[in-house]
Order: sequence, then structure tokens, then C-alpha cells
Amino acid sequence: MAGRRRRLIAGNWKMNGLFGPGRAELGKLARKLLAAPPRGADIVICPPATLLRPFSDLLRELGAARRIALGGQDCHGAESGAHTGDLSAEMLRDAGARYVILGHSERRADHGESDASVRDKVVAAHRAGLTAILCVGETAAEREAGQALAVVRRQILGSLPESAEAANTAIAYEPVWAIGSGKTPTGPEIVEVHAALRATLAARWQEAEKVRILYGGSVKPGNAAALLGLAEVDGALVGGASLTAAEFWPIAGAGG
Repeated sequence: MAGRRRRLIAGNWKMNGLFGPGRAELGKLARKLLAAPPRGADIVICPPATLLRPFSDLLRELGAARRIALGGQDCHGAESGAHTGDLSAEMLRDAGARYVILGHSERRADHGESDASVRDKVVAAHRAGLTAILCVGETAAEREAGQALAVVRRQILGSLPESAEAANTAIAYEPVWAIGSGKTPTGPEIVEVHAALRATLAARWQEAEKVRILYGGSVKPGNAAALLGLAEVDGALVGGASLTAAEFWPIAGAGG
């Protein structure tokens, strides 16, 4: 069934990237994608919000806006208001974003985001016409306690709003203990969680079989093909390896 879903390869730059070096890397990636575009994958780069507008301008200049989409890394649930330091989904869209990562474990941990607050942000993304990449994943302690499946089911049920459709929502499974650690779950462990997520979606959503479920957590050029070959893995959410074209390009190619 996974073969019927177009893959999604998204790069999360997190709090990395300044204008000059970032522009150079995006330019390198764009030229590679223009020369040899992956035929079966959508490519998204999610830089810091400060780079969305200049990156959008660059992609248009290079004629690569249809090859690479841009995304934000978070948004506020409100359209506007007295929320110092926050950005609305509409602001991200205005700056050139088409996607937004929501509920990432670093946001949940560092900013105390609950499933309910993440749900409000997903609603906001849909309101603004953005595709939400909704993140779920268990900690090392939760996995060791045998709670991994229960945790991701709870996060999905608590974070996914009624406005979600296959066209405006993707799910990213990122085990917290694998992010940036160089460790990845075994193939059977990933398949088990992705299957549980699909079953959880199917229990409440007719479009469950159309929804893309990505894997994230220490995805690298050396393991991308194996990870993307697993059942129910429809793409990847890539962290550190997305910061350079040299590392992200092979991953994008594995997805295509």
C-alpha cells in the first residue's frame, strides 16, 4: 500500500542556518533537483523563519519553486494578537511556506507543548492553507517500559483535529531517543509503530490509507534507502543531514 502514496522527504534545519551559507546550500540542492528530480517524492526544506522569504525568492529565481517546497518549524494557534515572539500560520504562508512542522519532541519538551496545544496549531495550519507535519514519538524510558505504542496512539488521538485530511496532514514518527543520537530503532520496531499509527488513524478516519507517515531520527545517506524501504514508511523527516546539499541530496534520491 505504501507504494501508492507519494513520498515526502522533509529537512528540518532546527535553529541552524544564516543567510549566506544557508542560501549557498539551498542553491546547490536546487540545482541538483533541477538536473535530476526525484520522480516519486515531494521535497521540503524547513529553515528558521528568518530564512523563509529569502529562500522563497531564491527558489523562484532558480526556477526551482516547484521542486522544493518550504516549511516552518512551528506556529501559534491564533491568526494574530498579543503573542510576543510567536508567528502565526498565516505569517508563515505569507513568507513562502507551504508546510509546517508541529508537535516536534523538542517543542513538546522545551516549551511544554501538550497534545491539546499541538492540536490547536494543526488547526491553525489548515486554516492558513499549510500542510501540517505532525510529530509523535516516545522517549527512551517509555520504550523501555513497553509504552511506545500507547504513547504514539495517545499523541495522535490528542493532536489530530477534525480538519485533518490526507492532503493537508502528514504524520512523522520520531522516537525521541533517536533524534541526533546516531541511533535508530530496528526495522521491525519502526514497522510496528508505523502499523500502529496507521491502525489508529483507520479507526477514526476514512482517509487513513492515503496519509503519509514519515520516519525521523538519525536519518542519514547511509541508512535512508533501508529506512524508506520499510513497510508503511512514506518518507523521512531529516534533521542534521538536511543542512548540506551533499548529505540531503542522497536521501532525497532514495525517496524518489
